[in-house]
Amino acid sequence: MEKFITLEGVAAPMRIINVDTDRIIPKQYLKTIKRSGLGKGLFSEMRYKDDGSENPDFILNKPAYRQSKILVAGDNFGCGSSREHAPWALADFGIRCVISTSFADIFFNNCAKNGILAIVVSPEDLEKLFEDAERGSNATLTVDLAAQTIKGPDGGTLHFDIDEARKHSLLNGLDEIGLTLERGAAISGYEAKLAERGWA
Repeated sequence: MEKFITLEGVAAPMRIINVDTDRIIPKQYLKTIKRSGLGKGLFSEMRYKDDGSENPDFILNKPAYRQSKILVAGDNFGCGSSREHAPWALADFGIRCVISTSFADIFFNNCAKNGILAIVVSPEDLEKLFEDAERGSNATLTVDLAAQTIKGPDGGTLHFDIDEARKHSLLNGLDEIGLTLERGAAISGYEAKLAERGWA
């Protein structure tokens, strides 16, 4: 898993509440278990018209936001079914950070397991970030996970909270397997003791 230390990039504003995982990546894209290639299906029902052409009104189709690395989203982002394809699609598109006032628990946890930083902020702070993001490609945000800050284009800084275990995993690029391997010496020692006692 790629480490998340600092991220600077254009933030796309999505002023929509209750964006569920089916809207993030519709069911027809769930036939694969590969993490790559799903970016094309991200928000496809909003990104594309019925004939397959791009919807020019959708935020990620606008020139300023085509390379967005950060998504500023409305309340309750990632609700609905527990599909891990949702963070896979976001990451494959290039989005490494999603900021909202709240997330569905399963989506929130799946983000961390796939190297995406999901940040919870107050409604007042979210509004400030929306205003920054709506300025387009000339206004970038800088997310510093170690310092737990988001710096706006004019130098204003917001602080965010994060669970220490989640922070450790993201900073070090460790998924659940990686976290287990960190304890390899302790596990080997325990297994050796069991063998000595004839229990292994």
